[in-house]
Amino acid sequence: MSLQTHFIPSLIVFLLSFPSYYSLPGISEASGYDASAGRANPWYPSTIQGRNFGSSKMGRSLAAVKTFNVNDYGAKGDGSDATEACSLSQGSVLVVRKNKNYLLKPITFEGPCKSSITVQIYGTLQASADRSAYSKDLTRWLVFENVQNLAVEGGGTINGNGKIWWENSCKVNDDLSCKDAPTALTFYKCVGVEVSGLTITASADSPNTDGIHVTRTQNIKISSSVIGTGDDCISIVSGSQKVQATGITCGPDHGISFGSLGDGNSEAHVSDVTLNGATLSGTTNGVRIKTWQGGSKFQNIEMHNVKNTIIIDQKYCDQDKPCKSQSRAVQVQNVLYRNIKGTSSSSEAIQIDCSEKFPCKGIVLQGIDLRVGGKAAKAECNNAKITKKGNVSPSCT
Repeated sequence: MSLQTHFIPSLIVFLLSFPSYYSLPGISEASGYDASAGRANPWYPSTIQGRNFGSSKMGRSLAAVKTFNVNDYGAKGDGSDATEACSLSQGSVLVVRKNKNYLLKPITFEGPCKSSITVQIYGTLQASADRSAYSKDLTRWLVFENVQNLAVEGGGTINGNGKIWWENSCKVNDDLSCKDAPTALTFYKCVGVEVSGLTITASADSPNTDGIHVTRTQNIKISSSVIGTGDDCISIVSGSQKVQATGITCGPDHGISFGSLGDGNSEAHVSDVTLNGATLSGTTNGVRIKTWQGGSKFQNIEMHNVKNTIIIDQKYCDQDKPCKSQSRAVQVQNVLYRNIKGTSSSSEAIQIDCSEKFPCKGIVLQGIDLRVGGKAAKAECNNAKITKKGNVSPSCT
């Protein structure tokens, strides 16, 4: 199934999902804010299209399971409210028909279920633009919670109607207070996830629209996906382990990021992340590790006109007032950057700024060739133990 391009501001959250498989050509728009912290949360995209999400180990035959067509439960597919038709919590296959547009208010598919669940989206699921419909929980729209052996597939579109949230964002209008809003495609406390063939889009100036947000999730594979949003292409935060991403195309957005980590002097752990094969074009950052004061691999990556191609920021600060110097920091160690080539839009292509008390350790640069306007770029490295292998340009002095 070929990828399609649809624009969708939306929120999909997978909570406590085990062996899951997801595939939709589409994207999701949304923006979210942490009212208690007085700032925007870092994950919110605009449109999601894709082919596959889920587990390759499910091995089930759809011919032997029961299929539910949402039209049989009152949905009309003409843009009218279809929430009641999607209230099934049991069954094996739920089908959203092709060439139909279903308006959906916030809804949670909650397990555990008696059998494996497949959601086939061939048409469009569109989030309600009525902000009052989210009064019970501003952060959720479409949620699969505690569902085992879940597959989401098809070739349809999930449209999160993110524009209405962006317009009311404190990052767009300083006179507005920061409030919660639906987040985007988030995998939270999931185990054994495969994601492939997604197209995720949001306006380049949309606030906090991460493409895919991974948190407290283990054994997730993301492949063959195209992401262009207003924030991180893929963000990986605390508690995530064994994350693999291959064949990823990013831009425009903020690149691929670890973090932010360690907010509020909290502990944060991310390990065994491999990015192998990616193309980033016109992004603010390339591959970035950002930690608040208080063994991963990036390899075979092409950069095209990327502002900050390689960046470790151990003094990350996302607030209006300057952050105070702290005695604690998240340790960054054992990170390999290999075979990363292309062009930077700024003279300083590599920025590694680590904590004095907890310097970065085990940073390896191998086969790096980054240029600016045909000339060698610059690198700045502070408080980091760096090993160079082969040709490395630019090189820290």
